[in-house]
Amino acid sequence: MSLQGQSRHFEDPNEARRQTEGPSIKHRIQTRFDAVARRPRARQPDDPAIRARERPHFGAVEALPLPAPRRVASVDAVRGFTMFWIIGADGAAKALAEMLSGKGTILSTAGNIIGGQFEHAEWEGLHFYDLIFPLFIFVTGVAIVFSLTRLVEQESKFAAHWRVLRRSLLLFALGLVYYGGVSKSWPDIRLLGVLNRIALCYLFTSLLFLNLRLPGLIVAFVAILAGYWALMTFVSVSGIGVGSYAKDANLANWIDAQYLPGRKWNGAWDPEGLLSTLPAIATCLLGVFAGLLLKEPSLQPHQKTLWLIGAGAAMIALGVLWGLQFPIVKNIWTSSYVLVCGGLSALLLGVFHQVIDAWERRAWATIFIWIGASAITLYFINGIVGFQPLATQLVGGDVGRFLDSHLTPGAGSFLAHAVGLLLAMALAGFLYQRKIFLRV
Repeated sequence: MSLQGQSRHFEDPNEARRQTEGPSIKHRIQTRFDAVARRPRARQPDDPAIRARERPHFGAVEALPLPAPRRVASVDAVRGFTMFWIIGADGAAKALAEMLSGKGTILSTAGNIIGGQFEHAEWEGLHFYDLIFPLFIFVTGVAIVFSLTRLVEQESKFAAHWRVLRRSLLLFALGLVYYGGVSKSWPDIRLLGVLNRIALCYLFTSLLFLNLRLPGLIVAFVAILAGYWALMTFVSVSGIGVGSYAKDANLANWIDAQYLPGRKWNGAWDPEGLLSTLPAIATCLLGVFAGLLLKEPSLQPHQKTLWLIGAGAAMIALGVLWGLQFPIVKNIWTSSYVLVCGGLSALLLGVFHQVIDAWERRAWATIFIWIGASAITLYFINGIVGFQPLATQLVGGDVGRFLDSHLTPGAGSFLAHAVGLLLAMALAGFLYQRKIFLRV
């Protein structure tokens, strides 16, 4: 018998065993080696590696096709709830308050309460309207966790940094356009506004999130709140002294008056000014903590809700206590204001999360989800074009005057704001149904 025949003679039993017992030891070793090295390898339909579900690992993320990201419905809904009031519901509420005025004790009292809650507090204190902006920044922090985590997994940390920088610059530029751009001469251009503050909060919070673990984020949060309190309390202001939190007589307003160029919202200082942006970053960090909680796989949905509600209640209590010494003031975004608004935001997110994500009852929040998915787009359109001015061209003029004279004063304004809000909701629904999510 030739050597070739001997070889064939010894291979046949192995082949028989391979067919009955499965892959050989060598084949299994090679399979493991290929998986670790992540080399592409042709797989046969009966390969055990196909039948066995492999545990994914970070190093293989770039090589695997990933499904489209799922939007977190409760986060979109809270964001939409915030924007709902900005793009027209606030005007409708004020018009309703006017309609109730002079209609008897109960209705007039209700109108006064509604009207008061949709005006900013003069200085110290907190109205419902004072919660809208920090709630949006809080939800921005929640979204940072979901979007940047996925971007790092799909691409790289460098790509995440680049996106953060690019998006922040574009948001800041949109803020300049929103307040008139360069249509006016330099002294009348406003550098810091709502979109500009969102851009700065997004930038610095994202950088902290990408480069610090949870303990470091907690330290940064505490340092910001305590550091801002120390600056506002112990740094002497020329002509004012130390420890003053009064309007036009505090460190934050003084820094704006001395160092913030361009037009200020209130003449000498700006509610979205330089120093007060620092605690606004802390508000965004609270959103990051909430986002990390929502992504925690070891907790059940109802446990996440309890954590959000419990933490929210604790922050409200701590903020109210701190407010006895460091007053709750939106215009300078005091540390006590951060805690109270952060607590209220956590409570609201907890309720939305339980109902929408845990109980999966989403129908009631459809409008909020639509708006939340295109929040910045709707905000920008509302600021440049205006949904209510557009609605006035449809139901203003004689229509509004007729309603005011034949129904009650304020009815015409209420109709215009309601129609404007319907236009905004229709646009939001159109974008959502066609999965058009404009990104900056």
